[in-house]
Amino acid sequence: MARMILNETSYFGKGAISNVATEVKARGLKKVLLVTDKDLVKFNVATKVMKVMDDAGIPYTVYDDIKANPTIENVKTGVEMCKKEGADCLVAVGGGSVIDTSKAIGIIMTNPEFADVRSLEGVADTKKPCLPIIAISTTSGTAAEVTINYVITDVEKRRKFVCVDPHDIPVVAIVDPEMSASMPKGLCAATGMDALTHAIEGYITKGAWELTDMLHLKAIEIIARSLRKSVSGDIDGREDMAVAQYIAGMGFSNVGLGIVHSMAHPLSALYDTPHGVACATILPTVLEYNAESTGEKYREIARAMGVEGVDSMTQEEYRKAAVQAVRQLGIDVGIPQKVSEVGVKEEDIHFLAESAMADACTPGNPKDPTLEDVEALYRSMM
Repeated sequence: MARMILNETSYFGKGAISNVATEVKARGLKKVLLVTDKDLVKFNVATKVMKVMDDAGIPYTVYDDIKANPTIENVKTGVEMCKKEGADCLVAVGGGSVIDTSKAIGIIMTNPEFADVRSLEGVADTKKPCLPIIAISTTSGTAAEVTINYVITDVEKRRKFVCVDPHDIPVVAIVDPEMSASMPKGLCAATGMDALTHAIEGYITKGAWELTDMLHLKAIEIIARSLRKSVSGDIDGREDMAVAQYIAGMGFSNVGLGIVHSMAHPLSALYDTPHGVACATILPTVLEYNAESTGEKYREIARAMGVEGVDSMTQEEYRKAAVQAVRQLGIDVGIPQKVSEVGVKEEDIHFLAESAMADACTPGNPKDPTLEDVEALYRSMM
C-alpha cells in the first residue's frame, strides 16, 4: 500500500502571495503569527507579505527569532509568542528553517504534551492537526511547504533530528518566484542542489513507486536544465526551480530519502553547515556507493540530467554518466567537493557516522550501510 499526503491548496506564479489574505479570511482565521527570519525582514522579502495583510486589515505579529538550522529554543520561543499573541494560524515566510520551525510551533500549540520538542523526533504520536500554516517559500530547494517532515537542531546533544508527522503539513503552499528573486547566488545554488538531492534520493529510496518516480524524474529534468540559469540570476530559471523543488517535495515527502541526508544532518548540527551545501557536497559520493543497489534507475537519472545516448550504454557506463552529470552540475554552481571544505575534522568522523546511522532517513537508503561504510564515505571526501 502507498500513501500520498499533499497540501489542501497550492498557488503558483508571480503575484501568488496575494492569496494569503484570501485564504486567511476564507478560513475564518483571526490572528496571524508571521514566522520569518531577520534577514528576510531586513531585505524587504517578508515585508511583501506583511503589506498584503496590512492592505487586507489582517492582524498579525512577527516572530523572526530563527536561525539557519533552527534549534529547540527557536521553537519554544515561538510557541510562547504564539500563545501570548493568541494567534490561531501561522504564515511562514522563508526557506526550510522558517517553515520547519513553524511546523514544530503549530504541532505543539495543538499537541502541548510535546512541548519539550525532543519527543517529536521520528514519527510522533500526535493526535491533532497543527495550527493552520500558510507556507510561502523564499528559496528553491527544501520544498518544506509541501512535506510532512521537519528538522530541528538539538544544540545540547550536537545533533539534528528529523520529525515525520502528517499533522504538520501546511494547509496552503504559495510558490511565488518573486519571493525568491533576491536570493544570493550561493543560497540559490545550495538550495537548488538540495532539491536535486531530494529528487534523486526520493527516486531510488526503498519506498519509491510509480507515481513518485514520475514526480522525481520530472523534478530532476527541470533542475538539470534550470539550476545554472537560476544561479546566474535568470528570473525564468528561478521560476522553474521553484516549481521543480515543489514537485520533488510532492514525491520524497511520501516515500522518504536516504543517507545523503543522514550524513548531511550531522554536518549542520556540528559545524552549522548550510543544509543544501552539505547535501550537495555528499551527493555524488553516495550515488557511487548506492549504484549497485539501484537496478536501471541511474539510466533514467542520466537521461533526465541531459546525458545523450544512454540507451546504448552499458549499466556501468550509464551509472558513471549519471554520477558525473550530478557532480558537474555541483561544480558549475560552485558547490564544495570535499567535506573538509565545510569544516569536517578527522577526529569527528566517528561521531558524525554514529549520528548518521541514527538518522530517520537512513532506513530508506537503497543499500543498507554499516557504521564502517559511513565512516569510509566521510573519509573519502576529506
